[in-house]
Amino acid sequence: MRRPLFRLVLAAVLFGSGGVALAAEGTKKPATQWLASPAQAARAARVEAGLAPIVIEGEAPQSLTLPQWMALYRIPGLSIAVFDKHAIVWSRTYGVKEAGGTEPVTLETLFQAGSISKPVTALAALHFVEAGRWSLDENINDRLRSWKLPENDFTKEQKVTLRRLLSHSAGTTVHGFPGYAVDAPVPTLVQVLDGAAPANTGPVRVDIVPGTKTRYSGGGTSIVQLMMVDQLQKPFPQLMRETVLKPLGMSSSSYEQPLPPDLAARTATGTYASGKSVAGRWHVYPEMAAAGLWTTPSDLARVALEVSSATAGKSKRVLSQAMTKQMLTQQSERFGLGFQVEPGTSQFRHGGSDEGFQAAFMAFSDTGSGVVVMANSDNGFLLFDRLIASVAAEYAWTGFKPEPVSPSAQVDMLMRLKGVDTALAWYIAKHREGLKGLESGQLNQLGYRLLADSKGADAVRVFETNVKLFPTDANAYDSLGEAQLQLGLKEEAIASYRKSLALDAGNANAVKVLGKLGVPTGK
Repeated sequence: MRRPLFRLVLAAVLFGSGGVALAAEGTKKPATQWLASPAQAARAARVEAGLAPIVIEGEAPQSLTLPQWMALYRIPGLSIAVFDKHAIVWSRTYGVKEAGGTEPVTLETLFQAGSISKPVTALAALHFVEAGRWSLDENINDRLRSWKLPENDFTKEQKVTLRRLLSHSAGTTVHGFPGYAVDAPVPTLVQVLDGAAPANTGPVRVDIVPGTKTRYSGGGTSIVQLMMVDQLQKPFPQLMRETVLKPLGMSSSSYEQPLPPDLAARTATGTYASGKSVAGRWHVYPEMAAAGLWTTPSDLARVALEVSSATAGKSKRVLSQAMTKQMLTQQSERFGLGFQVEPGTSQFRHGGSDEGFQAAFMAFSDTGSGVVVMANSDNGFLLFDRLIASVAAEYAWTGFKPEPVSPSAQVDMLMRLKGVDTALAWYIAKHREGLKGLESGQLNQLGYRLLADSKGADAVRVFETNVKLFPTDANAYDSLGEAQLQLGLKEEAIASYRKSLALDAGNANAVKVLGKLGVPTGK
């Protein structure tokens, strides 16, 4: 069970304030990059050349070009926008809109932003706090009309509030949403919140005392969406367009789900880790506030620049200086109101993941610097840290700490370059050494990537290693059972699912699968 190249040619086209747009072959084609100046062009080239090399113990470091990294991770297309000193300084695109296709990604290509939808939604929610339409600290049920969040023992004294929902400390369930295939029935938002058919996620409920713990909840953001619609009596895409997108000049952004034909024609196609395209090109998300934004890196850069300007008291197109500062003030373990924040710095950020899409957003409010990168691939995150670190080094971001190569990324890289045996040997050795940061989900992800590549036997070996290293992890046994079933190893799969259920009596998936296999569970 899962937890959740083409050549650039100069075209003499003026674009923006003193900048130059660069297009693919032929000057009439959409631009594939924008540069504020020749100096920024040189800096962009240094960013591309400055990606940290592959480091494998006992071997010389190996440098790859950005297209080579994309090929290694099967990332068809990539789009990036860099801003510095309160202005976008360059934007570039790489690769193609669809795996196996030839149409290049351009600056006009839309990507799904995934969870970066949440802090953009927070801007609108806070705008109406300032307008007096609702408050940050009242019981959210007092503002909901078409549905109510069921009260229970957890909410007797502490209530679910907008502040807690935006800071992921409201105690609400449902981490994220997988979306719906374009030809599948799409539930209403109320059906999503109740987990009622045809919703594909469980009901959103409170199972932790609000305000006592930080736990990421897309379900909580969906409550915010419904509250805003109930109160303003407007479709969510419309109120977001009027409140945030239009005022900030985000002309290539929309919360519409599904997109209208004119915008759908500009989208990239989502790509699974295996390199296969998402059927129907992308999924539909009725959970618009949590995962429904279609946009470009340049448009998201405009969000970052507005937040920076508002923090300095130089703009109030959406929020006042005081409210913006509150938005960037730590409210829970890792979050302000919408954005993740880094205490002691001016950094604010968020990541995003939809079916076949990945995105990363990082900015500094004091310097107006940062970067947004988006990819039409589930593997985008494997490249983002390396690319962002190169941007940070080029622009000398103070307060930025490069993320070390994670065990997950390292074992994945070893598998791609050296094979499963080498990858597992490295992971087992690091486990024996007590390397910090090792967790069962890392090998779990690796196993599912192998399954997606139709390498079932290798996947089973990975999952078997996982349960040996993490013998008390119920999900690891569940995943092993899934892989064994795909290989026709029924008895072995039954044993794995039984072990998973013994470790986690609440594992509904194990109960369901064992039931289908004719194995009684007493549930």
